[in-house]
Amino acid sequence: MTAPLEDYAMIGDRHTAALVGRNGSIDWLCWPRFDSDACFAALLGTAANGRWLIGPDQPARVTRRYQTDTLVLETDFETADSAVRIIDFMPCRDTGTAVVRIVEGLRGQTAMQLDLRLRFDYGKIPPWTETTADGFRARIGPDQIVLRGPVPCQARHGGADAAFIVSAGQRLVFTLQYGDACRDAPAPLDVPGALADTQRDWRDWIGRFDKPTLWPDATRRSLLTLRALIYAPSGGLVAAPTTSLPETPGGKNNWDYRYCWLRDATFTVSALLNAGYHQEAQEWRDWILRALAGTPSELRILYRVDGSRHVNEWDVDWLPGYRYARPVRVGNAAAAQRQIDVMGEVLDTLGLCVRVGLDVSEQERHVARAIAERIEAIWQDMGQGIWESRGEPRQYTYSKVMAWVGIDRVLQHRELMGHIDPDMQRRLQATRARIHRDVCEEGYHTGLGSFVQYYGGEQLDASLLLMPLVNFLRVDDPRIANTISAIERELMQDGLVRRKSPPPGQPEGAFLACSCWLADCRQLQGRHQEARDVLDRMLSVRNDVGLLSEEYDLRGNFLSGNFPQALTHLAVVTTTLGLSGPVVRRGGG
Repeated sequence: MTAPLEDYAMIGDRHTAALVGRNGSIDWLCWPRFDSDACFAALLGTAANGRWLIGPDQPARVTRRYQTDTLVLETDFETADSAVRIIDFMPCRDTGTAVVRIVEGLRGQTAMQLDLRLRFDYGKIPPWTETTADGFRARIGPDQIVLRGPVPCQARHGGADAAFIVSAGQRLVFTLQYGDACRDAPAPLDVPGALADTQRDWRDWIGRFDKPTLWPDATRRSLLTLRALIYAPSGGLVAAPTTSLPETPGGKNNWDYRYCWLRDATFTVSALLNAGYHQEAQEWRDWILRALAGTPSELRILYRVDGSRHVNEWDVDWLPGYRYARPVRVGNAAAAQRQIDVMGEVLDTLGLCVRVGLDVSEQERHVARAIAERIEAIWQDMGQGIWESRGEPRQYTYSKVMAWVGIDRVLQHRELMGHIDPDMQRRLQATRARIHRDVCEEGYHTGLGSFVQYYGGEQLDASLLLMPLVNFLRVDDPRIANTISAIERELMQDGLVRRKSPPPGQPEGAFLACSCWLADCRQLQGRHQEARDVLDRMLSVRNDVGLLSEEYDLRGNFLSGNFPQALTHLAVVTTTLGLSGPVVRRGGG
């Protein structure tokens, strides 16, 4: 059975990422970029679907850590009479794209095993392999993979295996390099130089972080994780490096998150700006503008990492799924959904960039005007909501709130639209007032005394916690205070927050970002210790290397959903900084 998510750590080169298990097996890797086909897919199946294992051939006690302020992973294996360390990293792309595994003997002599199985097309097709003097060369279509190592390997169909001994003080280096199948094999890596460059690259970047926080380790690790999920050539942030990790055990809510969501825009920009990373925030803003291009009114809710639009969804029917949760999906049909809140998120993002002094381009003004006019035309329409429901469209309260936010931000920041004639200004002001009135009348349930998920419904929704955070209503407004209380009463379990009430018989885990949103609300209410309590509870479910997924299963007490999840780590950065000192808030202040 596939290992629990807690057992995985991530290494990456800001083009793609690999998941490394505590047993020394790399079970997930899409090459050469996040949204490429997987060549290791054991995470969603078995070893036969592709992996790279290096580890002792007998039971061992395992401890691991990231080297300080890097994405270089160290895993120590201790047997009864020996110990060995594996150092895993992906070098900076200046040296080409590769996975490097360094095996160091620490004590005694350790019998080791190497099992490498390349399976392209998401775990289905092995490449053609040819043995070389120091490993093998594998090719399939446009892809070439070269293994180099210091021990004899037995090449087999699409991979290799080996048994070897590592002694105390010995250092064995294995490299797996990616290249173009139509070109010569990649040149051998200078591994000591690549390791030093990679360590320096991560440490120099996080060394720019100097904001005060009561949770420095959690904040720094979340920032490093977020940087690893930013596709370096474009500046786009992927939601996660994985697909189809289920929200519930054996469930069908299994989605592909290897894309860039516009909804994450303001969360991303505010987190990066508050952490002091203005360049990265600007690059994300620029990625959005390129993706929206000349027709921003036709925006999609998500795009590929390079900003391209087509993410057609299909099922990988030969993979059994993570712990047998099917279907396994590639692509995401939600890209074509109508989600009105996304338009507000984009304008909120652009408004935030204006507030911190980023230059406004002519394209930005065109985008702001087009989206504002689009909101004006369709804000009353139904949609699928923030959670991307695949059921019937509804009038979701949060979607209407974000429509209001979009209009509000262009009226607040005149630089966004440049000159607007008095008639348009009056029209937008009237629309803003009308949306606000509509939400307060239709989204608020007088009988329950709280806002609800959608007009005419009675369900709570944790996205309502964002209403005071975007300055739709003040946190001390009785309607907001009652809604926060209702969410604490009905959506909290064991100190964590669900995003909504589950249907009968259908379990719903805690959506981890929502616990951070509650902490933010409590902080605004002056409930400082209670804010820290919920944040500390949320941080307590991190795995041993500080990573978090989308959700936490409250019945089985384990991480669930795609992993590691950018939105969760964005929320960690925003909340740890917001609970530690003054920050730039989305709604002002």
